[in-house]
Amino acid sequence: MTRRAAPEGAMQIGEVATRTDLSLRSLRHWEEVGLLKPSGRSEGGFRLYTEEDVEKILVIRRMKPLGFSLEQMKSAMADIETLRASDPEAVEPAEAAEARERLVELRVEAGERRQKLEQQLAMADEFIAILRREVR
Repeated sequence: MTRRAAPEGAMQIGEVATRTDLSLRSLRHWEEVGLLKPSGRSEGGFRLYTEEDVEKILVIRRMKPLGFSLEQMKSAMADIETLRASDPEAVEPAEAAEARERLVELRVEAGERRQKLEQQLAMADEFIAILRREVR
């Protein structure tokens, strides 16, 4: 395994898990499947994360309740990284345009999924109201 220098202000996995309200297992799994990569490792081999890594984790965490697959999340994260490239000149205009187009499509799909969740919540609220009436 290649070791990268510890980034300035880096956090270990426990702190990141606490800040993002995720389990250590989830963060490790996301690394194993290629969804997330820590910015570095400590001398002892511990994963180290930056604020930018935490932002990425929060994006992924926000996609999960909408039911996106790991592959969809990987693709979205790659497209976001393309658009956020620190050197925009290194990204081909066509590549950036394709990434932007895929993210627009994903935004539409996320909106549709959110609407479905709203409908499910409304039904859950109706069911809870029925139960309240029944157990008076």
